[in-house]
Amino acid sequence: MKIRFIINPISGTGKQKGIEELIQNNLQIEYDIFYTEKGGDATILSQKAINDKIDIAVAVGGDGTVNECAKALIGSDIALGVIPCGSGNGFAYHLGMEKDIEKAIKQLNTCSVNTVDSCTANEEEFVNVSGIGFDAHIAKLFANNRKRGFLIYLKLILKELTYRPKAYKLEYEGKRIKVRAYLISFANASQYGNDFKISPNASVCDGLIDFVIVKEFSKWKIPFFLYMIAKGKAHLSEEIELIQAKEMIIEAKNGLLHLDGEPKKLNSPITIKIHPKTLKIFSPNGKK
Repeated sequence: MKIRFIINPISGTGKQKGIEELIQNNLQIEYDIFYTEKGGDATILSQKAINDKIDIAVAVGGDGTVNECAKALIGSDIALGVIPCGSGNGFAYHLGMEKDIEKAIKQLNTCSVNTVDSCTANEEEFVNVSGIGFDAHIAKLFANNRKRGFLIYLKLILKELTYRPKAYKLEYEGKRIKVRAYLISFANASQYGNDFKISPNASVCDGLIDFVIVKEFSKWKIPFFLYMIAKGKAHLSEEIELIQAKEMIIEAKNGLLHLDGEPKKLNSPITIKIHPKTLKIFSPNGKK
């Protein structure tokens, strides 16, 4: 078995610095290393890993790097691994990867291959948590910010609390409803990152997307709502409506959304679909 590390050197707050030595000292599997230089490189390098018949492609970065790698690996025989070096690392933490980089590298020695679901929004792939509304608004601001890290993300949230709910039309399983919401998350996995779980019970292998609708509520409740997310209890909040479905069509005036944390503008209506058992992952203890 051979692992190829695809390292984003500018992801997050720089936890990947010195990683070559950590890999050399802690990994017991044959490997090689490639670095990205610009956006889109991780997809190209993952496709090269397929062509080179590598067994595991490990994304070293955040959820954006994971997303780029997954785009090439979905439907292939190569498994995707993750070393969390981004600002959020939601997918890695959902899978059970250690936050400490050295410990995460050691985990790779005992990981196993499993097959999980992937998703699309108007044919654009995502694997973790995506969404429309306030979180997409924050993702755009974060992408344009030169500083990285969770604290920067949190500061943006607190600064933008004047954001007003938007109207959406939803169609799923023969039903059509109208909602007014701060955001609608499309959760394949459970969290945005840093253990902020928007859908704590979400599974990457149940063949369903958790559509988490954060309804309009009084501003004074925001600190309590954020506390519920931080404690993994968002699903118990009365401000949330959860719909599990294989597909949903969303009509919105503003087609700004985020895919695994990366802002994207799509034409409305937006069709979000699950694609069961389409991505092989290299994860600890078979966690899903």
